[in-house]
Amino acid sequence: MSNLAKVPVTIVTGFLGAGKTTLIRHLMQNPQGKRLAVLVNEFGTAGVDGDILKSCADENCPEDNILELANGCICCTVADEFIPTIERLLALPETPDHILIETSGLALPKPLLKAFEWPAIRSRITVDGVVALADAEAVASGQFAPDLVAVDAQRAADPSLDHETPLSEVFEDQIACADIVLLSKVDLAGEEGLARARAVIEAEAPRKLPILPMSEGVIDPQVILGLNAAAEDDLEARPSHHDGHFDHEHDDFDTIVVDLGEIEDVAALEARMVAMAGDLNILRMKGYLAVKGKPMRYLVQAVGTRLRGQFDQPWGARARASQLVVIAEHDHIDRASIEAALGLAVA
Repeated sequence: MSNLAKVPVTIVTGFLGAGKTTLIRHLMQNPQGKRLAVLVNEFGTAGVDGDILKSCADENCPEDNILELANGCICCTVADEFIPTIERLLALPETPDHILIETSGLALPKPLLKAFEWPAIRSRITVDGVVALADAEAVASGQFAPDLVAVDAQRAADPSLDHETPLSEVFEDQIACADIVLLSKVDLAGEEGLARARAVIEAEAPRKLPILPMSEGVIDPQVILGLNAAAEDDLEARPSHHDGHFDHEHDDFDTIVVDLGEIEDVAALEARMVAMAGDLNILRMKGYLAVKGKPMRYLVQAVGTRLRGQFDQPWGARARASQLVVIAEHDHIDRASIEAALGLAVA
């Protein structure tokens, strides 16, 4: 069967909070006549991103076409979860024209590409392209491109710094695996920051890649769908820090879910979240809040100390509950400290 006869899959990768869910919402709302299906790979048990996308379901991508895997890593559950989930999508009464996979922000994309070699699905789907999102402001700030002279000086003084941080490896692997890079949040980076971010990515990319700016997830779907990359057949051109490893670990990161109860003062809670992110080195927070006296649920998301919140839709028949997913590097996750910083009583 030729690639043209296979269902194309677009993998959307990118660091925590780069805007993957926002991009997929835009694609769902502008399907270009295609019937879409979406697979969301969450890190942690509270499916915030999947819930956001389900709220956008319509005839082009009905709710039954939006599935979630909540184990943080598709490639670690290939036989037990990923393959059956893909088969379920392909068995829908109306086969999707295109499948979108949103990876966890902590995911390494190359092991996922290898999953497409499995005989059960290889003849039926193809990776149309890998789209990597990068937060222009974060990249421009030097988070993933430290000054080489300073790094060399630090390495000379401290041999423990010989290895790159886990976050930089994730970022570099995502860029190396991409067919196209979208720089998100360019309005926050400004022209100078955008130029710096572009230079960082060009330096990391193993081959020349299109690097395009994007705000609020808006980009012409024709630019990123229909790339015909057949990425599963092009693994050698996509180097990874973990090439040659039979396995890979996710112990560098950890996640907890905090139950907050009814919220009386959203502004006060958001201020505590911002302070906590800086004080406790929190990478990402996201969740829904039940605000006293308000019939609508409140969606809050934070990347580091940058936070955004909004009422998104009525609770309806769902139980009102406030849950916050908190993600950080393993050594920085301490439930008691996090709960105390959020103003919860700690026993």
